[in-house]
Amino acid sequence: MTLQDEVRTIAALTREAAGEAAALSMTAKEKILAEMAQILRDNRSFLQRENSKDLEAGQAQGLSRAMLDRLTLSDKVIDQTAAGLEEIAAFPDPVGEIVRMRTRPNGMRVGRMRIPLGVIGIIYESRPNVTADAAALCLKAGNAVILRGGSEASGSNAAIVKLLKEVLKKNAVNENVVNLLPTTDREAILHLLKLEDLIDLIIPRGGEQLIRFVAENSRIPVIKHYKGVCHLYVDAAADLDMAVELAFNSKVQRPGVCNAMETLLVHKNVAEEFLPRAARRLIEAGVELRGCEKSRSIVNDMKPAAEDDWYAEYLDLILAVKVVDDMDEAMRHIAKYGSLHTESIVTRDYAASQRFLKEVNSSSVIVNASTRMSDGYVYGLGAEIGISTTKIHSFGPMGTEDLTTTKFIVLGDGQIRE
Repeated sequence: MTLQDEVRTIAALTREAAGEAAALSMTAKEKILAEMAQILRDNRSFLQRENSKDLEAGQAQGLSRAMLDRLTLSDKVIDQTAAGLEEIAAFPDPVGEIVRMRTRPNGMRVGRMRIPLGVIGIIYESRPNVTADAAALCLKAGNAVILRGGSEASGSNAAIVKLLKEVLKKNAVNENVVNLLPTTDREAILHLLKLEDLIDLIIPRGGEQLIRFVAENSRIPVIKHYKGVCHLYVDAAADLDMAVELAFNSKVQRPGVCNAMETLLVHKNVAEEFLPRAARRLIEAGVELRGCEKSRSIVNDMKPAAEDDWYAEYLDLILAVKVVDDMDEAMRHIAKYGSLHTESIVTRDYAASQRFLKEVNSSSVIVNASTRMSDGYVYGLGAEIGISTTKIHSFGPMGTEDLTTTKFIVLGDGQIRE
């Protein structure tokens, strides 16, 4: 069997299983997801043994510290993943929900019912916990899923899918509701992206290069975000103690993820007081600062920022810093250099906060909190399938409702078209 035939066979089996996934009751899905959470906890030694092989291979290949962090199935990651599955299990079932029911002048009632999308392909890199999160979210929304992880996590992904399939079989559900492409050959992605007759949606998660590759080669609709150039703006009316903590957390807590701050914008009226304090904390944590001319005149330990720095998603302990004249300049900077991901303002000025919320055009806009809070788990989605910066069909962290669409339903009493 050729690679093309193998990919098509897996997709066809997943398509056949999609009808069964769509028909699962809320009770059945809750039970399956709860058991999936438990089997991950019960088999953490197995998961970490397989994960250690991926980590050893990654170290030998020279993967960065940030990449290895994303790859690691620590006890904390396994516990958080299992907790996320349990939270997804407890959510209201989106399938079958009726929204926007209206009665027309002729007495006919017209509404919309949530239905699964069908078969979803998830193409992702590094994080093996995405395997469980994606499978659970798709299942809760009544979808079947085809997973294609990166080569750096192949053993970890296979181990997780093996456990999830055990739960499906135990509950007499077609195990092809969750499938993993058994090859990490990039050619397999190209074959997958041509199967518009079998797959309804593609969601890539990973670096900008991967996402652009998928978007440029897919015949199937793609939900994407190319990168996370996230900004924290310290307003003239900011609580500076809070601002220091938020800047530190946004950059340092986990720098290798898409919701980490990449550019710090500071109002000129507070820059001389704020920047030395913030810079001290950041530099002590190993952050390299790259600043505009005004920033460097206040803090000497900054390299000069080039134009490319304002566009950069570093995913590392590097931070661009710019002093701005006012909030208008901050918002213009975000509009020009941002990626529609996450922006945060630190301010005690209510009017400024409301204007920032209204006028900044990103998928998450935050007042007085870290950019790291932009996350499906933190937002109460249980877990997220990804963060979309594509306004159609979803915008921001995507949970179960975002993995459904709606169909029109009509309730009549003999109405005819005149």
